[in-house]
Amino acid sequence: MSTTLPASIAALVARTPEWGALLERWCLINSGSGHGPGLERMRVALQEEFTRVFPTAAVTVLSADAPGYNPPGVKALRIRVRPEAPHQIFLCGHYDTVFEADDAFQHARWLDADTLNAPGAIDMKGGIVTMLAALDAFEQTPQHERVGWEVLLTPDEETGSHGTRTLFEEAGRHHHFGLVFEPGRTNGDIIHSRKGTGGVVATCHGRAAHAAKVPNDGKSAILALAEFLLAASKIPENLPGVLVNVGNIRGGTAATNIVPHFAQAEIDIRVTQVSDREPLFARFQALADDINRREGLRLELKCWLNRPPKENLPGERALFPAWQQAARDLGVAPFTWVHGGGGSDGNFVSAGGLPNLDGIGPIGDQLHSDREFCRVSTIAPRAQIVALVLHRIATGEIVLPTRTKT
Repeated sequence: MSTTLPASIAALVARTPEWGALLERWCLINSGSGHGPGLERMRVALQEEFTRVFPTAAVTVLSADAPGYNPPGVKALRIRVRPEAPHQIFLCGHYDTVFEADDAFQHARWLDADTLNAPGAIDMKGGIVTMLAALDAFEQTPQHERVGWEVLLTPDEETGSHGTRTLFEEAGRHHHFGLVFEPGRTNGDIIHSRKGTGGVVATCHGRAAHAAKVPNDGKSAILALAEFLLAASKIPENLPGVLVNVGNIRGGTAATNIVPHFAQAEIDIRVTQVSDREPLFARFQALADDINRREGLRLELKCWLNRPPKENLPGERALFPAWQQAARDLGVAPFTWVHGGGGSDGNFVSAGGLPNLDGIGPIGDQLHSDREFCRVSTIAPRAQIVALVLHRIATGEIVLPTRTKT
């Protein structure tokens, strides 16, 4: 494999101040998942920047409506170049953050010359900057015409991608490989698989009574639900790869002298394989059935998986050594790939049958907190890996796994 580095890829490191300034500007736009006007400002800023850098690209604004989940009228952004080229690559990222318009974390500040602390700095506006940098460098390389690419930028990943899931599944039918620019691990590792994510709503109905009545014929919904939740939290002991977290609980009335007739809890669930779904749901139902056999109590369950697991596909295993080789040729510190507990839109890309590498964005930490930061010096090296792999696909030095497009 040629070790000659195209000049545009080599130049990415010298452009680091440019990437840091762009990231800071984007982070100062509040684009919390529920903040419709802020999401629109962010979309416009992204469209302006991608159009400036890629003036011949076809740009499409797509509806991301999902009543009850997304603010009305929010949009996704698709940027497409050379859809007729022999090799087609799908790149994606989300521009929403968990920090809403009323969140106290609204500032961007440099903790040192390399560390930007800002909302969305690493999750994942830094990833979008990395994507832009990589494509900018790749478009200046010889034979770039042999690779076409599509970028999809979405406004609702943090809340479940309810308005954009079908866009990922559709993309999976038209490309050969996918790249997901979620943040890398703090040691540089990327992601080969992720847990599927979902939830359970457990609603318990009991029988109200005066707390002082003797004998008391009340049936406490809170106590019954608490018993169910304690048992449910132990399910992972017998189902490896499954996670169960009781997220919140409510019930009873304002008066404490009433045996509560109602209680409800929401549970976060995660599975490693699609085959985990049915055994997990069956365990929940068995615990509910135990409560329901008791007179005066009824426990109802609503169980679902929102994101299917991202499993490690053969096409990903075939390409990853070439990804590592590109990093070595660039002098990037060694890294491997790992399983990630958190879901991403890479789950949907995989569900559509498209092999993809996830967690290839820059390095940072403390995401979803006011300590969130991005190591800006990692943007260029991570972008260089992407650009060099695309360059080698274009030259034929890297052969993508065979995949039939539909």
